[in-house]
Amino acid sequence: MSATLLTIDHLGHRGDGIAETPQGPVYVPLTLAGEVVEAERQNDRGRLVEVVTPSPERIEPVCRHFGVCGGCALQHWAAAPYQVWKRELVVEALARVGLAPQIAPLVPAHGEGRRRAVFHARGTGGNAPKGCDLLAVGYAGRRSHAIVAIDACPILAPALDGALKASWAVAQVLAPLAKPLDIQVTATETGLDMDVRGSGPLKPDRIAALAEVAGQHRLARLTRHGELVLQREPPLVTMGRARVVLPPGSFLQATAAGEAALAALVTEALSGAGRIADLFSGVGTFGLRLAERARVAAYESSAPAVEALLKATRGVAGLKPVTAEVRDLFRRPLLAQEMKGLDAAVFDPPRQGAEAQARQLAASAVPLVVGVSCDPVTFARDAAILAEGGYRLEHVTPVDQFLYSAHVELVGVFRR
Repeated sequence: MSATLLTIDHLGHRGDGIAETPQGPVYVPLTLAGEVVEAERQNDRGRLVEVVTPSPERIEPVCRHFGVCGGCALQHWAAAPYQVWKRELVVEALARVGLAPQIAPLVPAHGEGRRRAVFHARGTGGNAPKGCDLLAVGYAGRRSHAIVAIDACPILAPALDGALKASWAVAQVLAPLAKPLDIQVTATETGLDMDVRGSGPLKPDRIAALAEVAGQHRLARLTRHGELVLQREPPLVTMGRARVVLPPGSFLQATAAGEAALAALVTEALSGAGRIADLFSGVGTFGLRLAERARVAAYESSAPAVEALLKATRGVAGLKPVTAEVRDLFRRPLLAQEMKGLDAAVFDPPRQGAEAQARQLAASAVPLVVGVSCDPVTFARDAAILAEGGYRLEHVTPVDQFLYSAHVELVGVFRR
């Protein structure tokens, strides 16, 4: 494959540089607009060989694994233009469906760094710390299933210190099984919470070895496919006035600063509401805070999350009544007639959005809806459904808790 010179015109929505050629666009990762680069081209993909003419916006990456590891896409870009580009991802997604609300400047919400991470462990012939020469533990490589072995990650919060060492140790115990492992680690107020998936059934001696490793690394809890191996302390996080014991492997906003920013935007938008539906509630990221001012009805498909949310409300002074129901809102969305009497609703779905629920909201009489999303494209689709149903998207605030990535969160406010 021969290399060719390309001039990068602009960045695509995944953060790749795009060179316009007579044969069509060529996508070249790790490049910036205006750069002349040498790249090996295969169809519409290019592999960067050398930056011939660098952009003045190019900076030195903060991580030695950048460019090989697939975790970050944009460490090479200066902060100011990067933030403008991320906001434009939201502007463009909404414009494509004919919406042009007021869009606030991007809110940086990386804070101290990510408080949860998923490490992958795979068998390999080397490239591992001493004593772990049959393993690679780290992140998936760029556009590859190969694992980039790492011993440090600069985008992780200090509270995750020790997470990689503990993950290597756990993977070493399970290495003889030759199974691909996914190791989710979350920093909580009582220590690291780890859930390991992929090991298959284990004999008692190996479970005992895992428990020993968990004790040595002082994990708050170690679970395997959600089943308890060892718990020193219940893994707790505070949400408003409540303290939540996280279910194993549960979802939590990536950064503490990101959760705080999103929650502040949601609670401010819903400040006058007395009865609120919290759709896709999780463990209560918004609902537990909203309950300080309003009656909340929460709906979530995960039974352990619903249980954790309800348990967190018990004995907490100053909370208004909270109900919670296990409900798959993709298959069985809350119906328009079930929303009679509500002052407001908030929805925070996974990346695929909330199309079915949006259609029911559009048919309802709820006067105020707040949408939270980690994908501007699916949010725009759902926003268009709400707009067709008579809602006006007043304003949107982009929030950046996934620093150096092409992902952007947002909060949008709809009124009838």
